[in-house]
Amino acid sequence: MALATGGLPANAGEGSGAPATRATGGDVSITVTEMRNAKGTVLACMTSDPERFPKCRGDADAYMVKVPAGKAAHLTFKDVKPGRYAIALLHDENGNGKADRALGMMPKEGFGFSRDAPVKMAPPKFGDAAFDYSGKSTSLTIRMRYML
Repeated sequence: MALATGGLPANAGEGSGAPATRATGGDVSITVTEMRNAKGTVLACMTSDPERFPKCRGDADAYMVKVPAGKAAHLTFKDVKPGRYAIALLHDENGNGKADRALGMMPKEGFGFSRDAPVKMAPPKFGDAAFDYSGKSTSLTIRMRYML
């Protein structure tokens, strides 16, 4: 399995970071379930760009959140403008800013996607994880999954 969530930026800001230049919108609150421990950090990104999902690398409009894993039961993306988005989570247990893999393929750390998008031999496609956001505050639940 070649899961690409390791591309979530290690420099994603603590808490939530929507640049001041963005149009003001509501909040997208995430409840993370089934985390196996409180080690490391949880990196989260939300993008409207299908070409940048799930990594969000190079997407200046992506919303990023990085929190200590012990506090990751709830994450919030603030001031989100209306649109179609997909969310990727990485439980970076050792805090090295990337998804570690066994044998170069199998994820050793947890991951999760909006709409509980299925993971087969690769990360899900944007369309499988995408949801429409009206601009009004909303709550979603994302299940953390572990392969090893």
